[in-house]
Amino acid sequence: MKKIISIGSGFMLVLVSLMLAIPGVSCAADTLTKIRESQVITFAYLQAAPFSYTSEDNRVNGYSIDFCLRIANAIKKELKLSNLKIQYLPVDSVSRFSSIIDGKADIECGATTNTAERRRRVSFTIPHFFSSVRMIVKKDKGIRNWQDLKGKTIVTTRNATTLELVNARSNVRSLNIRLLEGQDHDASFRMVEQDQADAFAMDDVLLFSLRAKARNPDEFIVVGDPLSVEPYSLMLRKDDVAFKNLVDREMMRLITDGEFEKLYRDWFTRPTGINKMNLAMPMGFLLRDSIRFPSDKTAD
Repeated sequence: MKKIISIGSGFMLVLVSLMLAIPGVSCAADTLTKIRESQVITFAYLQAAPFSYTSEDNRVNGYSIDFCLRIANAIKKELKLSNLKIQYLPVDSVSRFSSIIDGKADIECGATTNTAERRRRVSFTIPHFFSSVRMIVKKDKGIRNWQDLKGKTIVTTRNATTLELVNARSNVRSLNIRLLEGQDHDASFRMVEQDQADAFAMDDVLLFSLRAKARNPDEFIVVGDPLSVEPYSLMLRKDDVAFKNLVDREMMRLITDGEFEKLYRDWFTRPTGINKMNLAMPMGFLLRDSIRFPSDKTAD
């Protein structure tokens, strides 16, 4: 009998090991179970206004945050919770990915580009914004397009998709650009403010927002032909089907009910957010087409 028990125990260990080796099979609780048991949902967020940022009264605000708040409310209703506490986890351009993969946060509510490469590690819901990569410079530098950067210094934020684009443009045009990396968007912009870099290349909407909260906004200008189109999506853990389905359903509801477009108007066509500045960015055709035919898969 002891021999049989020993063989059985060994078999179970092998079986568990095999299950852990199979993609999508995990012994850990899924996100909805974790939220139901803890009655807490954790949002990871970047300092990336107007999508997510900490205001002067120490509250976390933003366009992406508003989407996450509505998703949290949908989760609360789905799980029939009398109370759902929201926790905020500040992250940077690097730790935003590990915060989701390692389970420190349940959803990332910032300005993260949905790409095929990233979808190998994490999941994304339907895009809620499309931006293009340009650069911000001081007006008196005389820089108006990428060819004006020959032999100059440009900064981009660490772990952003912008890095490869700038390198490619530099190589094609033989610009011999010196490239620096900032820890986050604020740090990258400070390099331009302090003349440590001639330009900061990043998604245009983030550049407009950084300009809006600068001490002297009129000192800066956003210039350059667009290098790419960047679809922003809320980031989730990979292979958590139930949680992703719920998030996708709520995004679809926001689109169908017209709330999606209202959120966009509130943040991008009216004075709001940082310094109550109107970014005057009407919804572009890419986002408008995207919400007509919603998909979590974007062209790369």
